[in-house]
Amino acid sequence: MSPPVSAAASVRLGDLTLAYRRHPAVHHLTGSFAPGSFTAIVGPNGAGKSTLLKGIVGAVKPNDGSIEIVGIDRRDIAYLPQAAEIDRSFPITVLDLVSLGLWRKIGPFRRIGTDAAARVEEAMAAVGLAGFERRPVGTLSGGQLQRALFARMLLQDARLLLLDEPFTAIDARTVADLLALVGRWHGEGRTIVAVLHDLELVRASIPETLLIAREPIAWGPTATVLTPENLLAARRMGEAWDEAAPVCEAAA
Repeated sequence: MSPPVSAAASVRLGDLTLAYRRHPAVHHLTGSFAPGSFTAIVGPNGAGKSTLLKGIVGAVKPNDGSIEIVGIDRRDIAYLPQAAEIDRSFPITVLDLVSLGLWRKIGPFRRIGTDAAARVEEAMAAVGLAGFERRPVGTLSGGQLQRALFARMLLQDARLLLLDEPFTAIDARTVADLLALVGRWHGEGRTIVAVLHDLELVRASIPETLLIAREPIAWGPTATVLTPENLLAARRMGEAWDEAAPVCEAAA
């Protein structure tokens, strides 16, 4: 097991609005992900969950308000996108994909030395992919691809981990294995934010939850957030959302 991280990251959101073509995906969100916290982001489809992660990683710029990363710089963020965003047709082996986790440490053009190669093999073994090094990524099942992406994150050794639907469309054993790995990262003091849909998994495993429906519904300990009243409010807000509504002045 890795030693505890020397300094955990925190993320502070100040009256944040993230919008596409001035229609808000995340609307006036204020709060913070504390250092070393483990938070699930949940809400109805189209609630802005994935957009919020992209805002934190810097792929979507705030239209209003602020995102402040405290304790680290953005190079120390590991981001796991949705599986649907991964181009599996690109001719790359599993070894090559996992080795990208060392990019920040060894640079994009240096050869992987003996020590680094051993670390890659160790990461692959840790997620159950020993022997898959030469397999093309396009031949992997959904669960195997997700294991490979988690191995890449292991090598990144980041302090802030952003996971977008990491357990969607994979088998129960893979979910259990990867959730155990995330729990290990949390135990090391890393800050983890994960977009999730399985509310029972969130209740059983994730200590903090942010419930949003473009606007925040509740944010805090999972047991106090995932109440029937809050979930009903989120569903009603999602159903009432009008894509043709006037643009948000804050997103001007």
